[in-house]
Amino acid sequence: MPFPKYTKADLEKIVSTQLDNLNAVHDLLKIMKLQNELIENANKKLKDEIIDFKRRVNYGTGKFE
Repeated sequence: MPFPKYTKADLEKIVSTQLDNLNAVHDLLKIMKLQNELIENANKKLKDEIIDFKRRVNYGTGKFE
């Protein structure tokens, strides 16, 4: 079975499409990194709020101190 013959223009189009796809993946990775940072910050704030809440609650009576 013979290999398909590509012209220089065909190969340039393929490479251009691959570059566009790589750039799109790069953009998505940047977005995911930002989202992860936002989630980490939210989790840290929530953890700090829970620790603060536990310090203020008297578990024996269930009342705030």
